[in-house]
Amino acid sequence: MASPAETTAVPRADVAAGSLREVIFLAYPVVLSNLSATLMHLVDVAFVGRLGATPLGAVGYGGVWYWTALCFFIGTATGVQTFVSQAHGAGRERECGAWAWQSIYGLALPAGVVLGLFALAFAPLLGLLGPSPELQATAAAYMRPRSLGAVGAVTAIALASFFRGIGDTRTPLYGMVAANVTNAVLAYGLVFGNLGLPAWGVAGAGTASAVAEWTNAGLLLLAFRRRRVAAQFSTRAVAPERRALARLARTSLPIGGQWFLEMISFALFTTLVARMGDLQMAASQAFLALLHLSFMQVVGISVAAGTLVGRYLGARNLEAAERSYASAQRLGIGLAVGVGLLFLLAPEPLMRIFTRDPEVIRLGRPLLAVGVVFQLLDAVGIVAGGALRGAGDTRWPFVAQTTLAWFLYLPMAYLLGVVAGGGLIGAWLGGSVYVAALSVVLVRRFRSGAWQGMEI
Repeated sequence: MASPAETTAVPRADVAAGSLREVIFLAYPVVLSNLSATLMHLVDVAFVGRLGATPLGAVGYGGVWYWTALCFFIGTATGVQTFVSQAHGAGRERECGAWAWQSIYGLALPAGVVLGLFALAFAPLLGLLGPSPELQATAAAYMRPRSLGAVGAVTAIALASFFRGIGDTRTPLYGMVAANVTNAVLAYGLVFGNLGLPAWGVAGAGTASAVAEWTNAGLLLLAFRRRRVAAQFSTRAVAPERRALARLARTSLPIGGQWFLEMISFALFTTLVARMGDLQMAASQAFLALLHLSFMQVVGISVAAGTLVGRYLGARNLEAAERSYASAQRLGIGLAVGVGLLFLLAPEPLMRIFTRDPEVIRLGRPLLAVGVVFQLLDAVGIVAGGALRGAGDTRWPFVAQTTLAWFLYLPMAYLLGVVAGGGLIGAWLGGSVYVAALSVVLVRRFRSGAWQGMEI
């Protein structure tokens, strides 16, 4: 395995700055890493789906609320990439390593405390939201062990963001693949009682995911402290530094806040679906897992866009930054079209990956038709958002996305799903209206050029 320093994607003479080839060169390891994460999620859902519709819905519901509590820390930790990529582009490589340490001190450790308390309070909170008592108990059983992986998850994101900022997108891939294998083996054993392990059901799935997150963090930390990386990017441990934490907070907190407030709105959307019934929740969870086939891969492309925009902005090569964005959009749209064709051509076989319940399959089939448009619109917005983050333009997208999530997404989902009687399909159509509006405003923001004068 090549060392991280050897895989750093320094601009190559045979690759044009901002070209589609350069975006692919950076994006494909991130896409593979996210595909690995998606497969890990699909494995969990497929295993738990064999236990019945309620466990399937409960893991989806608990997972949404777990991510809601964690995403502020995760989103803020991704800001490390902005600082590292711009310092790298400007030739200040010795500044890069310290940003990951500041993120770990300021985010990973607090995340463990917050998620631990949240897991303890989760069951009583669920009682206020109204899903069935059986779904409440099952979701809480999944959440308790799942929360033990919070510190590992945030640490892994901070370190992965460092590597992606220096252009090394392969090292995070290796960590994620190892985590994926760990999760698959442990989930197979702990959900069903195989391999000599106890049968813990949904709690087994949560435990396997937590161990996998720590596996990823540990491997990335070893790579981060390797001699060649330490020599080039000064990755030795440093103390928390107030001024650096303040700079990180100024640019990164809007990312975390944006993720958190949007996820709160999505969690409430999921609660709306859960109140429709356990079968509807199971179908929605299976559909959401399939959406990850597009979503997580486009996120990988957006990471490449953010790295390149940050690098070329640091080097004051604005034309290359704009070409990087355009190339990433073409790649993201192409991937979304491919996933859309898969949804149209094989809806029932895709649903059968997660459930054999004929009613859940019936409910999920038309959802995949909605998903064709949903994930295409979403792809455009994800890439635009990644490019803006790479430039350090985080506060304006935070305000725009939060406003649309609360004043368009939830009202439209309720209007089309409940008031108009559209049920599950109506609720997801309301979500499609939201992603369309968000994509338009983020694309217009990038095209305005306001990001070109950003200072972090």
